[in-house]
Amino acid sequence: MKKIKDLLNFKIRLLIFSIRYKIKRLYTKKGKYYCVCCNTSVRSFLSFGLVPRENAICPVCNSLERTRLLKYYIINETDIFIGNKKILHFAPEPILSLCLRKLSKQYVSADIRKDYADREEDIQRLTFSDDEFDYIICSCVLGHVEDEAKAVEEMYRVLKVGGKAFIITLLNTEIYETLEDDSIGTPSQRFEHYGEYDLLRLHGEDFLERLKRPNVFVEKMDYADRFSVEEKQKFSLGDKKREIIYVATKIS
Repeated sequence: MKKIKDLLNFKIRLLIFSIRYKIKRLYTKKGKYYCVCCNTSVRSFLSFGLVPRENAICPVCNSLERTRLLKYYIINETDIFIGNKKILHFAPEPILSLCLRKLSKQYVSADIRKDYADREEDIQRLTFSDDEFDYIICSCVLGHVEDEAKAVEEMYRVLKVGGKAFIITLLNTEIYETLEDDSIGTPSQRFEHYGEYDLLRLHGEDFLERLKRPNVFVEKMDYADRFSVEEKQKFSLGDKKREIIYVATKIS
């Protein structure tokens, strides 16, 4: 009964979100910016973040820079919407979740918090079967888990051979080696060192190596570079700290 109640709470939450953003679309003044997630022209995006980023969040659907860029990528560069692919989406962004579940009957969202997804799951200890999913979306999760290596292995375990995982994390592009220190224990210390209160590590340029496994090929995708300067501004695609997409393909 508890799991059914949690699922109903999530469905209600998602329904309320859907209704609210559709109402906002009707009353939002059109402008020079455009959100691909809710297909809305807006006068501006809003500031967002503990250290505020200008033009970060859509005032209609609450999408962030990384969500907009990821949607562009999966629409234009993958077959994720063809053939009813089985999709696993961790810590689901509501607007992207709505889009994916409309296009695939085998879409499953997962989150460690109840009421926030279809399934309550710990990415370090997944309950799914081996080789179950065609695609996995994991955005800004791996910096927050205690055992990153175990979480990566679990993702790859449930990914089908030939399947792909799209992984995004907060990056410090000025360092190579990921900053990870067990002595940084309090929220205020984490904010000082990592930039967020609940991060357990701040990934550096070695993130690609941390994702590699013998049976998985990993590619670093700076997809925003395919857009012009004007397009990046119009769509507000970020500053590369949260928008680099790591594409992991399971090869055996």
